Amino acid sequence: MSQDMEQYAKSGEEKIKEAFKEKDWVEIRTNDSWALFKIMGEFVEGYEKMSRIGPCVSIFGSARTKPDNPYYQLGVDVAYKLTQQGFGIITGGGPGIMEAGNKGAKAGGGKSVGLNIELPFEQEPNPFIDPDKNLDFDYFFVRKVMFVKYSQGFVVLPGGFGTLDELFESLTLIQTYKIGKFPIVLVGSSYWSGLVDWIKDAVLAQEKNINPQDLDLFKVVDTADDAVKIIVDFYSQYSLKPNF
Repeated sequence: MSQDMEQYAKSGEEKIKEAFKEKDWVEIRTNDSWALFKIMGEFVEGYEKMSRIGPCVSIFGSARTKPDNPYYQLGVDVAYKLTQQGFGIITGGGPGIMEAGNKGAKAGGGKSVGLNIELPFEQEPNPFIDPDKNLDFDYFFVRKVMFVKYSQGFVVLPGGFGTLDELFESLTLIQTYKIGKFPIVLVGSSYWSGLVDWIKDAVLAQEKNINPQDLDLFKVVDTADDAVKIIVDFYSQYSLKPNF
């Protein structure tokens, strides 16, 4: 285990102990009040900066994907081609697939937004984010609000727990009509096929925990052209096109 991971594990143990520690009312009120102010501050800054960016697509994916991985180049290509259709790109602001998305946006002359999360390891802002569109967050839930509130589509490349969290957050909000039925595109059928089969076989057929039409909330493709086409075709049916 690396030194960073050891420190992270110790930090986690301290948080568990802290959760069971008895606190008096003054301590509770003070800690919660400061947390509320910090949360409000992140929302205010996010709303102020994001409200003027125009139509964007969020690209999700692993922070651990290296530049020599084919999915990295696929992320660059998707982002570049989307900017040529008038969309800006929003990513989590870090390395890996997120960096690929911002790199493609920068190469295409589009808006390149990074919603960076403060983590004990992995996450640092990548160099392809527009300086005035680089936001830092301490709270995952505030960051996710920015992803879904200011995106008109979601492209999901292979990733880990964070990527799955963002994917299912988007699916849930669309399924429950909390946001519009924006296109969700999973890129990489060999990576996503196991998950999709489980959703079809276990979640739908076996347990009936979703409706058959919920499977239409996302599409699976293998190329950048197909991913972009789904998003462009979706908006063309409404005669809508990005105007920046």
